[in-house]
Amino acid sequence: MREIFRKLYQSGDFWGGLAAMLVALPAAIAFGVTIYSAIAPMHAALGAMAGIIGAAVIGLLASMLGGTDRLISAPCAPAAALLSAFAIELVHDGVPGGNIILMLLLLGILAGLFQILFGFVGIGRLIKYIPYPVVSGYLTGVGLIIIGSQLGKLLSTPGELHWYEAASSPELWDWRALAIGAATIVVMLVAPLLTRRLPGTILGIAAGIACYFLLASQDDSLFKLTGNDLVIGPLGASSAGYLKEITGRWHEIGDLRLSQVAALLGNALTLAVLLSIDTLKTCVVLDQLTRSQHEPNRELVAQGIANVASSAVGGIPGAGTMGATLVNLSSGATTRASGLIEGISALVFALVLSSFIAWIPVATLAGILIVVGVRMIDRDPLRFVQSSATVFDFGVVVTVVIVALSIGLIAASGVGVALSILLFLREQIGGSVIRHKFYVNQMSSNWHRPEAETRILEQKGDQAVIFELQGSLFFGTTQQLYAQIDPELKDRRFVILDLKRVQSVDVTAAHMLCQVRDALAERGAQLLLSSVRENLPNKRNLRKFLEQTGVTENPETVRLFAELDNAIEWVEDRLLGESELAGPEEETPLELHEMELFKERKDETLADLEACLVKRSFKPGEVVYSCGEPGDAIYLIRQGTVKIFAPLGGGRNRHIATFGRGDFFGGLAFLDGLPHDNEAVAATPTEFFILSQVQFIRLTDEHKRLALTLLQSLARSLALRLRHADSEIAILQEY
Repeated sequence: MREIFRKLYQSGDFWGGLAAMLVALPAAIAFGVTIYSAIAPMHAALGAMAGIIGAAVIGLLASMLGGTDRLISAPCAPAAALLSAFAIELVHDGVPGGNIILMLLLLGILAGLFQILFGFVGIGRLIKYIPYPVVSGYLTGVGLIIIGSQLGKLLSTPGELHWYEAASSPELWDWRALAIGAATIVVMLVAPLLTRRLPGTILGIAAGIACYFLLASQDDSLFKLTGNDLVIGPLGASSAGYLKEITGRWHEIGDLRLSQVAALLGNALTLAVLLSIDTLKTCVVLDQLTRSQHEPNRELVAQGIANVASSAVGGIPGAGTMGATLVNLSSGATTRASGLIEGISALVFALVLSSFIAWIPVATLAGILIVVGVRMIDRDPLRFVQSSATVFDFGVVVTVVIVALSIGLIAASGVGVALSILLFLREQIGGSVIRHKFYVNQMSSNWHRPEAETRILEQKGDQAVIFELQGSLFFGTTQQLYAQIDPELKDRRFVILDLKRVQSVDVTAAHMLCQVRDALAERGAQLLLSSVRENLPNKRNLRKFLEQTGVTENPETVRLFAELDNAIEWVEDRLLGESELAGPEEETPLELHEMELFKERKDETLADLEACLVKRSFKPGEVVYSCGEPGDAIYLIRQGTVKIFAPLGGGRNRHIATFGRGDFFGGLAFLDGLPHDNEAVAATPTEFFILSQVQFIRLTDEHKRLALTLLQSLARSLALRLRHADSEIAILQEY
């Protein structure tokens, strides 16, 4: 055991946790005093103990149950802002102080339960997607609320005055409190410029206490704790004090009305969201600094349990805090043990130094929180005013701040959610859901057509238009999409909508597809939907959804295809006038003189060439050649269809080309002698003429002109294919 303690003492976790405690504990005391003194000044000491208990319990449990190394959890500013505002509202409503304390504890427990629920249902991964302008406005609003709530304490004015009344009434100021608070603020701001060994908070407290006792040397009454409003006063941590106070409150829970408890739910939900955002924001920053990965849902469950336990024993709730966590990290901490050290040391220091804590001036704590509030104000959104593209985002920040200050944090949370939705809609509507638009004579299928058919498709290809869609098809983008499609509905025989990159489709978008279908059907044209998947990213079965909404009820006007290439190929067949029922089984094997490569060649020449060829047949699904095999032959298709697949890695491949009767493949490998970089598979019963390199060399010796003609034909066909591929690439690069 001694060895374990020795290693812990020598580790960075020990010193990191100790340094983090020196930052977290004073702030926790200040937060507690802020919340409880809002009920009545006499409760300031009780608030200090609530802050201490919160720092100890949350620090211990969150570190034990959470999975994020180096994270320090403690009472935080958002909790102080919401709970103090809640307490002030209850005071104005005439609720007794004892009941207010009990409702604060219940509020912390409910918030913790909400956090546990967030973690179990997986909301932890969603909270971090709240838009930055909303979070920025919220944090700025919380910072301003904290500053406003502390201004009266800094000036030691009567508690019932608003901050602006306190600021405009210098005759009510206690200049001693102002001097103490000013000394604290100045030292906190200057300390980081002079030393980083001691946290600025500790130096600020020391400066405030020093200033207090300097004033006390001129006024003996300041050496008394009883009736002294300038200091926290006795904490009352004995069984007759703090513990008795809290247990007594729980005995009074029966006095609360059900309506009062129900009214806590809205505040509890807002507090849970605030604490969750604060925690996950700190975890994200910690991940970036340490190249680690936190588990958001596990962390929310741990934080929720810690907040329930803290509130149950009279502490205030909290979250993962940025300042203490960064101090912990910079002090050499590496594991969750540092959080345990922070929690234990907070409790030990509070018990050992309870007499010292009683002498901390209230104005010093107010000064600490004013600095915290100023640092919470996010100044980055000011740059949003400089560009028209971000003015709306700045308006969102300002709106959230104004609502938080004028109405409250609950209303600000509602406004924040509404503005989050508006920001999402703006981004969805602002971007086009059409990724590419082209015609079939610009983007052909993977079927390599003979040259004569290719010319026909070049002439007729503009009768079919292709729209590659992306993003979400919903009520916000439907009208924009229809406006872009509508001009094509009047002239095209086929309209292809590719849904491969579509994330979701709602009922409004389905109704729009019905309108497109009906407009085309009136002219005898057809709507083709490609890449219709069983599961969209939102888990919706797209094929079934289209059936349920009536989009595909008439197969004569709407056709579905698994891939865009299949849809283009089907259109090409229609444009070439091929019968839909015609299949490979009706084909007859071609002879050499019937192939386009060898038309207008002399019979005796073709006879010599045929003598060099090998005839082979393959069954459907049979591999003609595999990737990596030597490319020592060219394949002339007499009958059937062959598909070419390129490897993608991981055992996956992609269909990249289809060759049919009268065409050839394997030309590149035949010319450069390198192994095949793809795989050829017979799609139907297939017959080939195969010309090997060995036979070609023999043919070259005996019929140089024939060999040259064959090479020229191969080169010309390959050049046409490459030219067409280049034009398709150029079209895609325009978008």
